[in-house]
Amino acid sequence: MRIERDGAYANLVLPKLLERSGLPPRDKAFATQLVYGTVRHRRACDWFVDRYALGDLDPTVRAALRLGTFQLRELATPPHAAVSATVDTVPRKARGLVNAVLRKVAAADDAWPSDAVRLSYPDWILERLVADLGDDDALAALTSMNGAASAVERADGYVQDRASQLVVEAVGARPGERLLDLCAAPGGKATGLAASASVVAADSRASRARLVRANADDLGLAPGRLDVVVADGRRPPFATAAFDRVLVDAPCSGLGSLRRRPDARWRIDAEAPERLAGLQRELLDAAATLVRPGGWLTYSVCTLTVAETIAVADSFAADHEGWTAADPPGGPWRPWGSGALLLPQIADTDGMAIFAWRRPGASTDAPRDEEDDRG
Repeated sequence: MRIERDGAYANLVLPKLLERSGLPPRDKAFATQLVYGTVRHRRACDWFVDRYALGDLDPTVRAALRLGTFQLRELATPPHAAVSATVDTVPRKARGLVNAVLRKVAAADDAWPSDAVRLSYPDWILERLVADLGDDDALAALTSMNGAASAVERADGYVQDRASQLVVEAVGARPGERLLDLCAAPGGKATGLAASASVVAADSRASRARLVRANADDLGLAPGRLDVVVADGRRPPFATAAFDRVLVDAPCSGLGSLRRRPDARWRIDAEAPERLAGLQRELLDAAATLVRPGGWLTYSVCTLTVAETIAVADSFAADHEGWTAADPPGGPWRPWGSGALLLPQIADTDGMAIFAWRRPGASTDAPRDEEDDRG
């Protein structure tokens, strides 16, 4: 109800409620599965509910019916258990309705009206990804993102999606180099890069910059190894050519990371990819001025749309003559325009795209000397 009625974010509100719940770990995990799964499958659940519940439903009753339907249709919970447990959560006057509807849902066929309803996405998301990826890859990606998010613990103890770790590896930070992560919060990539080089992590909001600093402190990355600043990436307050490598992990529609944000599919609008592509181009243009001659600029986004990946990269290349595109990384990445794409179904990760260019000029085979760094 907090998510549906108040617009709360599932990944923020649920942990706080569970922390106060007193539930044992196993029940907390089950509650998380129920909430995240029901939010993801909201459209599919509503399709079943609306076949048998006539008229407007009280929001609390609808929320309960979605929870019961998710258990029946997605978790294959025995009907007697799912129905009775759900009936117990609603006001007495609604129990007869909830009981009747869920028993019909339990016995219903799966005559889905469309893939968008079956997979529980807005029509525009399915249509956009089919247009950009093709039928097979799009449907496989959307199916994969209906599963629970996985993550891998790095050697330093930080837990992070493997796709983000692959981006860090692709940046190629080397000892002695100075790097900028222009859109750094919450700090996973910045702290990963700081294992190899000196990093400046920037974010436009102070609250998010503090999160980066907290994550760095937890990992023992003191200022000097990882410095955090509040800065607008479109107008970065750094000297021209100040960094050996710059990472622009740009704000995007997030259509490759929907498993991690169960409610995001219902918040994103159809104009978001084109709208955000404008911001992404601004960030890249600003970042390009900060790369030293011979240095590298890397662009990554956790989305799968052509508008935010190939189109942005092509626009950058057209406006920056002489910059050389890097060879795309190998598997599990696949070639994607002048860069590479990681589909979520390939390695059970977030979906991600990456592009990199070398600025024309002197070689970066050796790190800059201290005098250059101070300049």
